[in-house]
Amino acid sequence: MAIERTLAIIKPDAVGRGLTGEILSRIHAAKFRIIVIKTRRLTKREAEGFYAVHRERPFFAELTEFMSTSKAVVMVLEAENAIAKWRDTMGATDPSKAASGTIRKDLGASIQCNCTHGSDAPETAAFEIGYFFSGSELV
Repeated sequence: MAIERTLAIIKPDAVGRGLTGEILSRIHAAKFRIIVIKTRRLTKREAEGFYAVHRERPFFAELTEFMSTSKAVVMVLEAENAIAKWRDTMGATDPSKAASGTIRKDLGASIQCNCTHGSDAPETAAFEIGYFFSGSELV
């Protein structure tokens, strides 16, 4: 398997509930290397740009409003097969359908308030990482 990088976000709901440390602990336990990490509050416009691929979906306005309500933690994770590995660590988008032991099953409250985001493909990861981090931050 190849070493990959993926974008991970600890969403505003999890930051607000004080779950950042627990989620970071799970990231370390899963043997990811954190390449870069920062806390920031997205503007509505930044959230709309980040989620532009979903612009025509009915949840777009609600999602971008939610993601701009308060601070989130954005980071780049690295590991073998990082994209799939992070998605497995997070669990299904709907916490009620996520596997036991996953972040979303254990900590998520709803489909929207599911604590984390992760890239779903190499092309998505490249876009998402570049959205938040400059090349010099990724060395």
